[in-house]
Amino acid sequence: MRGHENFVSSLCVLPPSDKYPTGLIMTGSNDYNINAYTLDSVLPVYTLKGHVNTVCCLAAGKFGTLLSGSWDTTAKVWLNENNVMTLKGHEATVWAVAIIPANGIMLTGSADKTIKAWRAGKCQQTLKGHTDCVRAIAILSETQFLSSSNDTTIRRWTISGECMFEYKGHTGFVYSIALLPNGEDFVSSGEDRTVRVWRDGQCHQTITLPAQSVWCVTCLPNGDIAAGSSDNMARVFTRDHSRKASADEVELFNQQVASSAIPVQSSDLGGIRPEDLPGKEDLINPGKKDGQTKLVKVGDNVEAYSWSQSECKWTKIGDVVGSNDGKQTAGQKVMYEGKEYDYVFSVDIEEGRPELKLPYNVADDPWHVAQQFIHQHELSQAYLEQVANFIISNTAGVTLGSAAPTYSDPFTGGGRYVPGGGAGVQQPTAGGDPFTGGSRHIPASSVPMETTPAPHRNIYFPKTSYITFDTANLQQIIGNYTSTS
Repeated sequence: MRGHENFVSSLCVLPPSDKYPTGLIMTGSNDYNINAYTLDSVLPVYTLKGHVNTVCCLAAGKFGTLLSGSWDTTAKVWLNENNVMTLKGHEATVWAVAIIPANGIMLTGSADKTIKAWRAGKCQQTLKGHTDCVRAIAILSETQFLSSSNDTTIRRWTISGECMFEYKGHTGFVYSIALLPNGEDFVSSGEDRTVRVWRDGQCHQTITLPAQSVWCVTCLPNGDIAAGSSDNMARVFTRDHSRKASADEVELFNQQVASSAIPVQSSDLGGIRPEDLPGKEDLINPGKKDGQTKLVKVGDNVEAYSWSQSECKWTKIGDVVGSNDGKQTAGQKVMYEGKEYDYVFSVDIEEGRPELKLPYNVADDPWHVAQQFIHQHELSQAYLEQVANFIISNTAGVTLGSAAPTYSDPFTGGGRYVPGGGAGVQQPTAGGDPFTGGSRHIPASSVPMETTPAPHRNIYFPKTSYITFDTANLQQIIGNYTSTS
């Protein structure tokens, strides 16, 4: 399916109707639009326009109703291809939306840490309790729902605003929640590399994946669980032995998990003193709860194990790397997406948004790596200098590549003219500077970004031949060109 001009950030399915008997697949994008597709269509059958920033969440209701949330801090209600209501009231990105059709309630969760309940376009209730960005909402019944947050918790609420229960188990951002077929139990996924199954208010099972972030999880009608993660993989887990993967595939998966590198700065691994850790013989002692993490010393290495309550055993989930002061041990390689790197940095691009991983080898040109990072994650070219300088400053100047340029591009360079402000890097419309802004979120496992003068010269810039861009802000370029002419 094609039609968007930038990455797709949200998706939902509208149920069948007379006009579209097989239903519609709705996609929200960083191009600010929502596209509608049938199962047979390659191009959208229609496009909804109205948001002025990324559409990051969608939810379907009865009679073709669609609810969307955006980085523009609003939620919009769509019916018959028209925007019939705009819900305004949040102070930051609306990361989660849900509809309770039976009573006409619409729910929105935001990076402002609140959840709002709306009826007929009016805010009826503001629910407070989470201490960080609200990332997902799942409807339990006509009167109850679940929410998850960057504060690592999941909460159970009543529509009247009462928090009935708080589920604790995750050790990182909780990005997604989905109900199991019984309508009461649920699964969740997050930044701690896990999918967790919750039954009767307790974490019943923890599934660790060989990826840093498990961004989304859903439950299939047959009870299987599907999860999408930052290693570009979608995996399906089942309790049905007839659908289980082959023994070789299962063994390969377990090996990938066991060989994962876990930064010592991870929120549940901080303060490690290898000399104080027990040896592998300590694994004969059972864990106290599913998903409990235990560290053991094996020679000069530290290994991490997770307790499986259902299997009554410890399973290796990776090797702990790095040092307690937040710096990587010299000469130590880190595995990331199947490759070895000298460094793998965590970059907070925007408050409430998942961390981005920035792998780097000292033999690479930091400016070239920075450019690849920008292209891969579709960031503004304005961040080139900041990313490169961040790499240089955090690798203590140990680079074998070329140096930073003395030339500054008049359109994208740090010294260019920015209309409405002074010289410097242009601020993104979604908020403060994603690398150095005071509003960014810095979890314990992240390396803060700093901007320092780059003492190197770059062989990639300036360009002496024509280059093409897939997307560009033409008005900005024309404005800068006019101001420098």
